[in-house]
Amino acid sequence: MVGVELQDKMKMGPALPSSLSPHVCLVPSTDLVHLLRNASLPPLHDILQSFSPLPQVTTRTTSLTTVSHPSFALRFSDLADTERACLEDDEKRAARTIDWIGDRITKQCAHWLKELDDNPDRYSPRTPWWDELTRCAEGDHLPSKYDGWNHPLSIILAVSTTAPNPLQAITALHARALEFPSWVDTTHLVYTLIVHPRESPLSDEEAGALFNAVKKQYGLHAFMLSLSLPSPPPPPVPVPALPPRLSPPSSETWQNGSPTPRPQSTTSLVVSPNFLKLSEPDIQQMARFTREFVVMSLVPWMEKCVLEWNEAYSSSRRLPSRFFSSTRKLFGSSAPPPQTPTHTSSSSVASLPSRSQTYHPSQPASANVLTAPPSQLRRLAEFATILGDYKLATAVWESLRKENKGGSDILPLLLSPSAAVAAHASHALSVVYPLGSDMSPQAQMQALKCAVRWEAGISTNDFLADPLEGERWLVWAAGNAEEPPAALLLAHAAFLSTQKNAKRRAALWYLFAANRLEKCGIKPLTMFFLRKAHELFSNQPKKLLSPSFWDSEGQPSSELIGFDAVLSGIEHPLGRLLYTTGDIKGAVKFFLGQLRWSSASSSPLAKIDRVNGGESKEANSDKVLLEDFRVAFSHLKSTSSQDVDFHDLKLSITFVSPASSRARLPRDSTSGDQAEWERREEIWSTFWKTRGKETLEKSGRAAVGEPFWVDIALQNPLDTEVTFTDLTLVVEARDQDTPWINKYVTVEPVEEVVLHAKENRTLSIAVKVSQPASLTIPSITYDFLGLFPTRESLARRGRRLQDTPQQRQNVTYAPDILIKIDVEEASQELAVAFENNELLALNEGEHKPMKLWMTNAGGKPIDEIWLVGGPEDRMWLEPSESESLLVAAGSSETLHIDNKLSAWTPYVVPTSKELHSGDSTIVTLTWRPGSVAFQQLCLLFVYREAGGRAFHCTRVTRAYHVTPSLELSASFSPNPSTDSAFLVNLEVSNLSSSSMRVKQVTAISPTWECHHLTPLSSTPLEPAQLTTMSSSASPLDSMACIEATTAFVSKTLGGVLHGGKIEPEDPPPLDLTCRHTSAYDSYISMHDPAVSYLFLSEKRRIVANSIARSHPHIPVITHPQIFPLFNPLSVDFLVFWEIPSEQRRGFILLSGLNLSASHAALQEAIENVESAKVKRSMYAETQREKMEMLQSIRDSEWNAEMNPLVVTIQEGVLEHDFSRGLCLAPVKFILRNHSLTHPSRYVIRFGVKGEEESEQSDLLQPHYVGRLTIRGILPPSQSTTVETRLRVARPGTYALSGWQVETVVGEAGSSHDHSWRTRHHYVQGPPSDHHPCMIVKDVPR
Repeated sequence: MVGVELQDKMKMGPALPSSLSPHVCLVPSTDLVHLLRNASLPPLHDILQSFSPLPQVTTRTTSLTTVSHPSFALRFSDLADTERACLEDDEKRAARTIDWIGDRITKQCAHWLKELDDNPDRYSPRTPWWDELTRCAEGDHLPSKYDGWNHPLSIILAVSTTAPNPLQAITALHARALEFPSWVDTTHLVYTLIVHPRESPLSDEEAGALFNAVKKQYGLHAFMLSLSLPSPPPPPVPVPALPPRLSPPSSETWQNGSPTPRPQSTTSLVVSPNFLKLSEPDIQQMARFTREFVVMSLVPWMEKCVLEWNEAYSSSRRLPSRFFSSTRKLFGSSAPPPQTPTHTSSSSVASLPSRSQTYHPSQPASANVLTAPPSQLRRLAEFATILGDYKLATAVWESLRKENKGGSDILPLLLSPSAAVAAHASHALSVVYPLGSDMSPQAQMQALKCAVRWEAGISTNDFLADPLEGERWLVWAAGNAEEPPAALLLAHAAFLSTQKNAKRRAALWYLFAANRLEKCGIKPLTMFFLRKAHELFSNQPKKLLSPSFWDSEGQPSSELIGFDAVLSGIEHPLGRLLYTTGDIKGAVKFFLGQLRWSSASSSPLAKIDRVNGGESKEANSDKVLLEDFRVAFSHLKSTSSQDVDFHDLKLSITFVSPASSRARLPRDSTSGDQAEWERREEIWSTFWKTRGKETLEKSGRAAVGEPFWVDIALQNPLDTEVTFTDLTLVVEARDQDTPWINKYVTVEPVEEVVLHAKENRTLSIAVKVSQPASLTIPSITYDFLGLFPTRESLARRGRRLQDTPQQRQNVTYAPDILIKIDVEEASQELAVAFENNELLALNEGEHKPMKLWMTNAGGKPIDEIWLVGGPEDRMWLEPSESESLLVAAGSSETLHIDNKLSAWTPYVVPTSKELHSGDSTIVTLTWRPGSVAFQQLCLLFVYREAGGRAFHCTRVTRAYHVTPSLELSASFSPNPSTDSAFLVNLEVSNLSSSSMRVKQVTAISPTWECHHLTPLSSTPLEPAQLTTMSSSASPLDSMACIEATTAFVSKTLGGVLHGGKIEPEDPPPLDLTCRHTSAYDSYISMHDPAVSYLFLSEKRRIVANSIARSHPHIPVITHPQIFPLFNPLSVDFLVFWEIPSEQRRGFILLSGLNLSASHAALQEAIENVESAKVKRSMYAETQREKMEMLQSIRDSEWNAEMNPLVVTIQEGVLEHDFSRGLCLAPVKFILRNHSLTHPSRYVIRFGVKGEEESEQSDLLQPHYVGRLTIRGILPPSQSTTVETRLRVARPGTYALSGWQVETVVGEAGSSHDHSWRTRHHYVQGPPSDHHPCMIVKDVPR
């Protein structure tokens, strides 16, 4: 499989990074150094480096396959310099290298950016800082303890024929001992180079003889280089620039062993020439030597080494390991396992330790120093890689990787792109520095070399493709290091991500790179990277969403929605850099724009710190941001001229809420929800629409010379304190110019306002106008932080228009809503105030009399005044406070009502006369709160001069708090006796914290009269106590109201079920019988106007809420036309209470107790609807609503159905002398018809066996004698007694069971056989929850 992947690469080797090329060291003789210096030439290794790479070099693999290299790179260096550099500590050299790279970047970045500004497309393929970083990383040629790539493969001994004795010089060079440390591999090719200049003292023949003698003595790896080297030197010839190399350390640094200090300028740049003063023949001779050295000597020698090492590698892996393990089990073996073959070397060779051994700060540097040269297996992999034998190289690298000895860093260069390649890269970096560990300088350099090799050795298309995503490798390699190389790795990863159109990722990595460069002090590149990040992040991706989505969210599709935390991290440091570099105005712009990404942002990312408990961090961030803006803007104002233009600077956040800002007149209430006031104005408009066409001036008008206020709602979205100065309003007047406004309009500015963090505050600015005008207030101005002039709009967006098809298809809004107010001469103004405006603390049900002072503060008279409250408010107005009416003790009252469930309407304020200018009047408002809550009483007073004139309004509020008082509950049961029909038990419990006295209980019903069986106690009811009161309910004589009201409801609900139009018709009136019981000798009369009105208002509220819950599909506006206020069968209890110590009184109403039996009054209407032809509807929702409405009507109280006949058995104890014979015990059955309108026929049968007899095994079964079937008829509300006899043979307890009653309910008015019409039929037997019995005792006489 590996061979298939590498087949294409084997034909033509890819261009490996130059750092993976052969390293050749030169040892020039002294005479050669002088020769080149006199010829104005650089050292020999620099001259030869100019001829690298060689084009078209061919190598062979171990399988004799030819590999063509388009370019074959070489690295030349001076042997003495390399030997001295190897003595330096690795960590020190790595630290010096990082500083050296940072110094080079610092000195050149300004020039790069200037060229980029002049020609933006110049560096579009690659960036200069990445090229510089690559050249610095690839230019490292010093041998390393961690790999063998920089270990010399060949040593060239170079002499010239100008030496006094060239042969002796060559012999001395060959005899020179290498001074490398023990961990440097000494397996190398020794090559002899003889330079024969034209001015040499030796002739060509003598030079040839010398060359032959050298080949005979030292081998064929030699070359005679004949050069002309004319004098004076020829013109310079440009050549490729030499790779930058770190200058060697000073001798004191490594001899003394002291740590290398971190200099301010690190190491001076080594300026390498990029030209040679060589003639054309000499250049050709140099090129000929370089090619012959590689093709004839170096490559064949490397191929030979690969063949030999591969044979040893193959022989050690020829047999599987399990064969040797089984052999040792059978025959035993005392010899150690064979070691990996080593190559010939003058120094001892040992295998490299595991690559997982990495630097850790807590360990000494010597703990991980490798004292042995690279293993033969690793050198085999390196040689095969250089020669292009990728099949062999891959296999060997894989073996090393499995043994944890490296290879993961090279395999990505050799394998085809796949997910496994990315895993190799990740593993290589994890070996260099484990996850979470600090990166030492040496680890940073190793990671940098890996990243540079990968980026250079893998094609760009493959490197950026999805299987690899090589840009992420660069980020991995950067790790958590904060040095310039790591920052440039991130920057290049961002550059590559930009080519992939991954702009968000690129912006993030540019930001990380800038943050690290800023710490290193490289400001030009830091600013450039921040600008790139800002540019990429501000370029929002195209939102492929339906336009309906933005319409439903109420947001414009172009609105910036993104990761605000990232953009904030870009703009803040960029603004600071602009400030430090002198661009003060640019810094101010960024600081102003930065405010929109503060903690005020609604984005989830802005709230991450807050969720994790980072409030202090947010507050500190906002505070620092404002301080930066304050400093920058103050500096800008102090250094700028007076005519500098600040109009292009704009605050990016707002502190004013236009939706909560409004104009307020002196008579307007400052409290109360605006929605509540609008609701009351709507109630008035609906109420007056049927009475006249006069309009209500909702906004009101200001008076000339009278101040009014504009309430500005300020909110501080920041987590720090903000100061505003010179707050004032911008005022515009219709048909008036600016001089007129300055003359007649006075605005009182606010000098200073301080808003604390997250504070909301309403600021009132007074305005006074001395001439009639129509004013518009479009905006407010202030100085932000006392420095920056700012204007904020007070306009609100208009409503969404959907009147035309075009408006429905395209989002269109009405014009903006501005604060407008008309100023006119004072004409009409009503001032209303409570006598006491303190907080009202009320109990539930309390009716509180309050005095209202009403004064005409205008110039025209006021003739008509209305009071508009809320539907939940029950109130009564009267000119003066009056006492409740009293009646004689024990009397009952009749209250005549229209029984309408009428909607709530405004109240007419009673005034004795017309209010002229300056007149006042006092009105007593008796008010009863609606519910237990802490709310505000909002009253809207509507008034006008006379009929036909427009109405004006004024607002009054008063806060109140309602606490619970009494809780009522009631239950009823049929009365066993014939005195009354029902017994009613009323329970009253005290929920308040005060002692409350139940003053009076009034039972109210159209058809029932309740007689209280127990007197009402005058003892106060303590908190959490409960009392019970019993009453007997008897029907009244007149029942006509039941039939009339039932017929009305049947007609209206039948029309609802048939979907017809409900004709406006009033229900029949009712006479309510009110029966009182009191703890005193006097009673509160229901004819008292305040009591009756408040009672009926509370009743309407309870009934309206009940109907709305029970019939949700019937429009609320039609309820008064369908339902009456009282059910004729209902009984209401009105409980009056008082707290004498606190001068409090009120009442609680218990409603909804229906006595008597009902007979499905809506049965015919429901049957007609169900039997009618069903109209098909295309909407399932419509049909479902109809069925739900039908079911709600069927389950309503108006369609209730029950058996009206109640059987009561008289139980008792009978004494009999059984010695005289059997006992015939009489048993009485009382049958009562609890229907008030329908007669019932009954048939009672005795001796019927029932299922309950088995459950009464402890009772004796009855045996009835005499007449066993009795028939009869019971008129409405009548009762009868049926008597039978029980045959008792012995004493005991006998169950009074074994009977059955059949009831046939007739229609109302049925009394004779010829007019009888059956409505319902019921069958009942003995009760299952109660077992009546008779006890018969044997008493001898």
